[in-house]
Amino acid sequence: MGDEFTRDPYRVYAELRARGPVHRVRMPEGVESWLVVGHDEIRAALNDPRLSKDWEKASEAQGLPVVAAGPHMLSADPPHHTRLRRLVAREFTARRVEALAPRVQQITDGLLENMLRAPDRRADLVEALSFPLPMSVICELLGVPDLDRAAFHRWSDVAIGSAPPAEKTRNAQEVAGYLAGLVAAKRRQPGEDLLSDLIRTTDEDGDRLSPDELIGMAWLLLVAGHETTVNLISNGVLALLRHPDQLAALRADFGLLDDAVEEMLRYDGPVETSTYRFTLEPLEIAGTRIPGGGELVVVALADADRDPARFPDPHRFDIRRDARGHVAFGHGIHYCLGAPLARLEGRIAVRSLLERCPDLELDCHPDALLWREGMLMRGPYRLPVRF
Repeated sequence: MGDEFTRDPYRVYAELRARGPVHRVRMPEGVESWLVVGHDEIRAALNDPRLSKDWEKASEAQGLPVVAAGPHMLSADPPHHTRLRRLVAREFTARRVEALAPRVQQITDGLLENMLRAPDRRADLVEALSFPLPMSVICELLGVPDLDRAAFHRWSDVAIGSAPPAEKTRNAQEVAGYLAGLVAAKRRQPGEDLLSDLIRTTDEDGDRLSPDELIGMAWLLLVAGHETTVNLISNGVLALLRHPDQLAALRADFGLLDDAVEEMLRYDGPVETSTYRFTLEPLEIAGTRIPGGGELVVVALADADRDPARFPDPHRFDIRRDARGHVAFGHGIHYCLGAPLARLEGRIAVRSLLERCPDLELDCHPDALLWREGMLMRGPYRLPVRF
């Protein structure tokens, strides 16, 4: 878990995969877990009902910190998960997401205009585009444009990073209090936005989200709604800048853009490992027996997408590759609900950036980049560029 691993975890995962698909490891929080590597084994684990996402199913010996501000669908099993996802899924259909394209383009154009005003023609792409674009979009979608973004960025960093357990628990309590205030304000003054819809929405059975579930859903949508896309844009642009031939090919033919975004997701995706799963009963993965009783299981999504058994020459970045089958957004019932929105934002951000910045270059040595802490999200804290 040193700097070398943080910069390039793929080599370590490949060495583990060469020895077998299941390994006993110690996580950054200090707890022990079963780590699964390999494309086929990971897809199977992500779809295995014997692996629970409900934190109450964790062994009491784990002592894991609370990180979320309330119950949400990413930490729930069917039928509870099915119910929660159903109540929000209609807001993220392909048609509704595509209708957001003009506004995403407008926000992107404004951010790039501001970036291009820099007299020295230099910028931190994370600060200038990768972070504010998805944060602006999800805040507008939820109806919380006045969100304290600096505070929320800090809270999100603590939740997904490697902070001590006590700090993570305090962090979750702070966020819960903040979001409770937002929900209360929306109850008093509802609008035509997602959070107001979630407050008043009911399904055909009259079901609706409880107060705690509203806070948990708001937390999940805000964190997942920006974190993955921040890293998709940053990692994707970095991959292009480090592979000039691929950058030139994309500039020459933006018809390759959809495939390029999929290759960005496969090659250096925004989520390195899954959130924890817990064994409901003993199970066997590729000959390794994992006990039941709430044992922790983590799957290395990053390794699945660099497995040569699924993707030939996997360490080569190739925007013409057929990257279908990658698990950058997960697999199974917990497949990322916001994947269409992340893809839309990624396409618009990358194309607009390349069109507006024909001389875009990395403004530091790649080894000088400081990467996010922990094993959940993967992306640089800063991405210095010149244009």
